[in-house]
Amino acid sequence: MGTPDFAVPSLKLLHEQLGVKAVVSVPDKPAGRGRKIQSSPVSICANELNIPLFTPTRLKDPDFVSQIASLQPDIIIVIAFRILPREVYSLAKLGAFNIHGSLLPKYRGAAPIQWAIINGETHTGLTSFLLNDTVDTGNIIDRYLCDIPNDMTAGELFEALKIPAANLALSTCKALINHSVIPQVQNDSDATPAPKLFRDDCRIIWTKSCSEIHNLVRGTNPKPGAWTIFNNASLKILKTQCISKDVELGSGQYLITNDSFLVGTGYGVVSLLKIQEEGKPALAISDFLRGYRHAREGHFT
Repeated sequence: MGTPDFAVPSLKLLHEQLGVKAVVSVPDKPAGRGRKIQSSPVSICANELNIPLFTPTRLKDPDFVSQIASLQPDIIIVIAFRILPREVYSLAKLGAFNIHGSLLPKYRGAAPIQWAIINGETHTGLTSFLLNDTVDTGNIIDRYLCDIPNDMTAGELFEALKIPAANLALSTCKALINHSVIPQVQNDSDATPAPKLFRDDCRIIWTKSCSEIHNLVRGTNPKPGAWTIFNNASLKILKTQCISKDVELGSGQYLITNDSFLVGTGYGVVSLLKIQEEGKPALAISDFLRGYRHAREGHFT
């Protein structure tokens, strides 16, 4: 059961190694400027592999629950999908598990990869855990650990975790099949939240430190994107660097030169390396400055 591209390598590997009886994904929906009907990446992959596909609107729908029950599933695997009701996850004879993008119990919620970077974590990973009635709290089966380089974005970390997620899903299935699982209870006192990110969460507060702003930019790249107000319009900040140049700028005060776009923060100076003006394509700062004809000093708001 899954939706985005992140889950596709897992589906392919599980089908190749163990055989997948059915796939569940979200219903097709309009997307893009043309609002053309599009299937999820997992749905597309299931059709390419000729695996029966279900796309229920409601997971508690009796007909859908009956369809899953008729499959008599040994294991239900959830990767980047919706919250499964007990009526569904309890149908798995050997267990139903989720692959979560953090080292649980840290970063429970919809955006664990993004929040780990926003909070400046230097390592993270994946966790496979048994489903229960409370989101992301089930007993842990296995983990995968990895480092987070200082300049890695959320999008890059997603890519880096796709194949490890597939391998973890496979090893977790084998452990359940071989009855070699000794699930570990999560320590709730170590839990931290990772809720869905909204636009207001991504607005840059220039009184924060250079490193905090740099981490926000990385953690919200490519979506939703960190932003500020520049020339009375929204400006997305896609890539930054904390610098130690001998420049004194107040919080939110910017200075544009022929080859740099510097902004003062609550502690330190940040250099903008890639930005996107409202309604325009993203540009490396060198390309942006080449055509820039406006005020070269001011304050972000």
